[in-house]
Parts: sequence; structure tokens; C-alpha cells
Amino acid sequence: MDNLLDGVEIRVLGCLIEKEMTTPEYYPLTLNALTNACNQKSNRDPIMALAEEDVVRALDGLRFKQLAVVSADGGRVPKYRHLLAEKLGLVPAELALVCEMMVRGPQTVGELRTRGERMHPFAGLAAVEEVLGELTERETPLVARLPRQPGRKESRYAQLWSGEPESAADEGGRPPEAARQRVMAENERIARLEEEVAGLRGEVAGLRQMVEDFKKQFE
Repeated sequence: MDNLLDGVEIRVLGCLIEKEMTTPEYYPLTLNALTNACNQKSNRDPIMALAEEDVVRALDGLRFKQLAVVSADGGRVPKYRHLLAEKLGLVPAELALVCEMMVRGPQTVGELRTRGERMHPFAGLAAVEEVLGELTERETPLVARLPRQPGRKESRYAQLWSGEPESAADEGGRPPEAARQRVMAENERIARLEEEVAGLRGEVAGLRQMVEDFKKQFE
């Protein structure tokens, strides 16, 4: 996954997807509506208490990664929508499962079917497994199947936008370093922003010099 997201970005993106699929008449979302969606007490794990400033920062990160935009038809109040379907070519069934994993974390096939029904109907567990298979077998996998935990009968599935889940292990047996991956991704993003700012400063300095040179022609 090229663009790793932090926990707040995951929650914001998941809520944008959820509200588009469950209440399309109120989508795209205002900042206030999106903040309330992120802080819902139901259908969320973990429960969060985000301020609007937290959501704005997450939206800025998602916009930089081309995963969200300000809607063109927002009117006087800015409204936001996600770009996941357009960017990755995801169909409603895939969006529903991805959304569930974003707003409630890793889940079993049965949990995903039951909880995902509010966004997209699934004929049965086999239908959910088929969609999960497509998500895990993409050239860049979007979902991973986690090793079955002790005492559990079923394996869980997790989204990969926040890096490889802590409970997964690679083929070499080394523990994943999701936290390190997130930090590296954030450092790369900051470095790119600093580079862009430096470039803009250079352009501004060049324009100022051009204006000064122009003025001197009339002195």
C-alpha cells in the first residue's frame, strides 16, 4: 500500500463511505456532519471523541493522497466526499466490506455479512468470501486474512490502508511493524510538503525579482 493512513484518516474515510451508502440524501457531508459520524457510539470500534480540527487535519491528509475532495456542489457550506471508488475501481459490495473494516476493525466473514447488510445486501457467507477474495488477490491487496486467534473458530479480515495488522506475520516469521510503516509514511508526506513549499518560495522569489526588474525600467 503506497499511501498509509493514520487512525483518524481511516475513520474519516470510512465514515464518508458509510454515509454515502446508507444516507445518500445527506451526502456529501459537511464538516459538522462528518465529525458527528466519526464520533458515533454505534457501529464504531474504537469509540472516538474527535474535534473538528482533528477531522480537518485528516481531510487535508486524505485530499493530499487523492482519497477525498471538497464537493463541487457543496453550496455555501463546504462538503466532502471520498474518491475511493473512482481511484481504485471498487464496486458497492467491495466498498461495503472495506468500510466495515475501517469503522469497526478486523472482523470475521459472518460479522462482515451481518454488519455490511446495511450498506449492501449479500446473498450469503459465500458471497462475502468471494468479495474478500477479490480484495485480497488484487495486484495491490486491500485486505488481509489474519491468522486465527486462539479460542476463535474463524479467521478475521482487516483492511491494509493502515499497514499490515499487528496480529499478522510475514512469511519469514518476523512481526510486522505497522507503527513504523505509518511513521515512515507520515515522514515521507511531510518531506514532500516541505519540498513543495520550498519550490513555491523559489517561484515567489523569482516573481518578486521580475517585478523589481520591471519597476527599474521606469525609474
